[in-house]
Amino acid sequence: MRNDEGVTEYFSRVMTVANKMRTYGEDMQDVKVVEKILRSLTEKFNYVVCSIEESKDIDALTVDELQSSLIVHEQKFQRHRGESRH
Repeated sequence: MRNDEGVTEYFSRVMTVANKMRTYGEDMQDVKVVEKILRSLTEKFNYVVCSIEESKDIDALTVDELQSSLIVHEQKFQRHRGESRH
């Protein structure tokens, strides 16, 4: 994930690659995609990743559930950043 990239953009990019890999016969199960996403997020998501890994069964977590969770955290970051500027 790039520092200037939002969660939705990043997931779109990752899923494009994952779907291409599936098209070419690669076994890209959700759990594999979820693990790769968690490992590749920027530092601002470190505590979120730790929290998700500790509280959820990663093997049962879908890509959509992960995306929803990260979007909520991203919105909190943005609100907090907006409040701290005032």
